[in-house]
Amino acid sequence: MRPAPTFLASLDDAVEALLTRVSGPLHVGAPLGLGKPHRLLNALYARIAGDPSRPLHLYTALSLDPPDPGEGLQARFLGPFVRRHFGPDFPRLAYVEALRRDALPSHVEVEEFYLQSGALLRSSAAQRRYASLNYTHVARALTDRGVNAIVQKVARPPDDAATPTQLSLSCNTDLTLDTVDAVLARGRARPLLIAEIDPQLPWLGGSAVVPVEWFDVVVTPPGPYPPLFGLPREPVGDVDYAIGFHASTLVRDGGTLQIGIGTLADALCHALVLRHTDNAAYRRVLHSLHSPRAADPALAPFSAGLYGCSEMINEGFRRLVQVGVLRRKVVDDLALMRRLADGRADDDDLARLERDGQLLHGAFYLGSPELYAWLRELPPALARAIGMKRVSEVNDLDGDDAALRRLQRRDACFFNTCMLATALGAATSDGLDSGRVVSGVGGQYNFVAMAHALQDARSILMLRATRRGGGRTTSNIVWSYGHTTIPRHLRDVYVSEYGLADLRGRTDEDCVVAMTAIADARFHDELLATAVKNGKLRPSFRPPARWAECTPGRLREQLAPHRAAGVLPDYPLGCDFTEVEARLARALAWLKQHGDAKLRLLLRATRAGLSDDREALQRMQLDRPRGAGEWLQARLLTLALRMTASE
Repeated sequence: MRPAPTFLASLDDAVEALLTRVSGPLHVGAPLGLGKPHRLLNALYARIAGDPSRPLHLYTALSLDPPDPGEGLQARFLGPFVRRHFGPDFPRLAYVEALRRDALPSHVEVEEFYLQSGALLRSSAAQRRYASLNYTHVARALTDRGVNAIVQKVARPPDDAATPTQLSLSCNTDLTLDTVDAVLARGRARPLLIAEIDPQLPWLGGSAVVPVEWFDVVVTPPGPYPPLFGLPREPVGDVDYAIGFHASTLVRDGGTLQIGIGTLADALCHALVLRHTDNAAYRRVLHSLHSPRAADPALAPFSAGLYGCSEMINEGFRRLVQVGVLRRKVVDDLALMRRLADGRADDDDLARLERDGQLLHGAFYLGSPELYAWLRELPPALARAIGMKRVSEVNDLDGDDAALRRLQRRDACFFNTCMLATALGAATSDGLDSGRVVSGVGGQYNFVAMAHALQDARSILMLRATRRGGGRTTSNIVWSYGHTTIPRHLRDVYVSEYGLADLRGRTDEDCVVAMTAIADARFHDELLATAVKNGKLRPSFRPPARWAECTPGRLREQLAPHRAAGVLPDYPLGCDFTEVEARLARALAWLKQHGDAKLRLLLRATRAGLSDDREALQRMQLDRPRGAGEWLQARLLTLALRMTASE
């Protein structure tokens, strides 16, 4: 029996307890994302930054930081939104601000295994100390580093007892439990565990719950409490929707679903929702996209439903639960799962499955304030059906219960996003060929490996066919690239806006043809010529005529009727913008897309006059422009608002 923890009400006192109880250099672990105690870490950093006698090594991932408003029109738009969405006093992490400027003190080191996407590309300190790790290998790495303290946000029980007997790891069951076990298994001293209670964090039960004495120190700082970090939801475009609908045809009723984050995942979830709630509209979209499965009877509304098993619970899973797509339950009982698989389950088995089963497992959650409110307000029965687990239990098949995990994950589709793919099937998802890291591998390899290890599973990597930068459009399907996240021998399924490429078990020549078929038509000739030159494609190959339709213009035409009918909304999973801000977001995106032709835009803008959309101009404080700069900004915005008014 562990002794009762020390209860504190001051962050400074918690820092003092850490410094007193841990001697020498501090090797501190902190959860990724939402479970990171920003205020506690800031108090620790403030204490340590000027004291070289106490070196600090912080091990973490996904250090969330609100977006920088920037300059010009972007600042006018983002500034008020950031203040409203994150709150005026959101505690930005001091070490992140120092990382951005490469200004960490010499005795402070921050090591992350996953970065906020693209946020630290220019930080030498962040790039040098990035650790390329599979999610399931992090606990082992922390043990190797000699982690001697872990700090984490936790939730207190709903009854709000003055001295709680239990705490919930809530948003981050992913690594803390695994790390402590790994340290003890190595015969090392247990890390000092400090919990910071956040009253706004949703209480989730089950395996997320630990006795309060599991922690050594529990701090409940006084309010006011800053809001939980809410990921702003982004608009879903035509390309995203096409990818999501093509991808949705791979999901089998009664199967298992893993999804990532971002607009491609949002589009996929919307497609699955539509498949279940308005199957006729769903098939009309597939027909417009020339999907060969548009009339497939297997794409009927979900009868058995899906089981969600994903490292991250996000906005999409919330919607899938709400509409009844996620409803296939599993239990941690091997014999019962075998009877279900064999069709031998009796009424008692089914009653237990309904009573004790869970339909969604995750290792952490992150999303909008709406997601957090939903988790806080779950009815008891539904709350019991959502289980937070260790990442080793979600992202891996190994362990004493490997047979159980395989039975639970039947007909699994593991969806992830990549930035680039080669014609031979390798994927680039996390970094550049210069070696700089955009984000990190995270759990992507885990899910790809599971897809190949399970008899009936598939790994599906989604990507946009092109990207635009530096004044030109380039292909995201290339012959080769200097950095690989997923090697070509693990190639499986790729999805672009132009269709599916099933590469599992295929020859190199077949892969070249399949990948070129889902590339933008402007890059077909180059890909095919390179393949012929390198002996990977027969010289006599001629592309089918239908490949010529793989263009952005044709895609817009295909989806325009469904956009107009409201079947494909800009924000299918909810919107954090006001109606005026949503119009402005479209207009600013249009300006960014056409920013290469700056002189032409400026000439058109000078003749635009002021927009009739006075609300939009007022929101941007440009309804009464002062000076030449504001005058030009107002007219550029007017032009963009008019060009996007019909969208």
